[in-house]
Amino acid sequence: MDDSEEMAPAVRSILETARERGGGDERVDVDARSLTDAFAAAEADGRVPLIAEVKPTSPTTDGERGDDPVDLARGMVEGGAAALSVLTEPEHFGGSTETLERVREAVDVPVLRKDFLLHEAQLDAVEADVVLLIARFLEEENTGDLEELIAAARERGFQVLVETHTREEVERAVAAGADVVGVNNRDLAQLAVDLATFEDVAPAAPDGVTLIAESGIGSTDDVSRMRAAGADALLVGSAIMAGDVTERTRDLTQT
Repeated sequence: MDDSEEMAPAVRSILETARERGGGDERVDVDARSLTDAFAAAEADGRVPLIAEVKPTSPTTDGERGDDPVDLARGMVEGGAAALSVLTEPEHFGGSTETLERVREAVDVPVLRKDFLLHEAQLDAVEADVVLLIARFLEEENTGDLEELIAAARERGFQVLVETHTREEVERAVAAGADVVGVNNRDLAQLAVDLATFEDVAPAAPDGVTLIAESGIGSTDDVSRMRAAGADALLVGSAIMAGDVTERTRDLTQT
């Protein structure tokens, strides 16, 4: 059932814009860097596995960050990020596929394409190591089976991060074949953040699934809390982008 009317206006706007975006002219095939291997390498090095997000702006932050995204990405890797997330949504987040291409060429860690993908054709916009599929958006759009979209991404060589917010969404993601699942602490209905979301939802994931805690993580205490609740890795954007990205990344990965 389409309950997008329950979403915050900013999220509805993102979804409406995403409906209109197409893909590239040709099918994309990628030789992906392993996200789970990168997490394991971070653990072996004594670092918290962290995906640092290059995010110029967003509907939930004030202002924009105008630094060269490549410089930001390199700084995050220097600070210990196991992987990077790069926004490619242009209208609301200031992202682009060109930025992702530049970042991926400049670093040797896996790069996640952070966007709002609703159709298979949208997978063919740019090479990335990982793509994000948001369970709730796909359900509301009724654009096809999640399992089919995961399979289509994997056929191209992408790894897939399926984002969830509820236990039911985790169960649906796992049933569709997801082995890397994100739990977003931000409620898309009102954009409110509650770290207790991950604590409540994480037990729904079976053993063998890599769990990533997303949103609202801004301090070493938050990192410790999410890790204690079962997070194999974290995805952090605003808290890193708000200052010196190298130092902020290092602080969060050395907890």
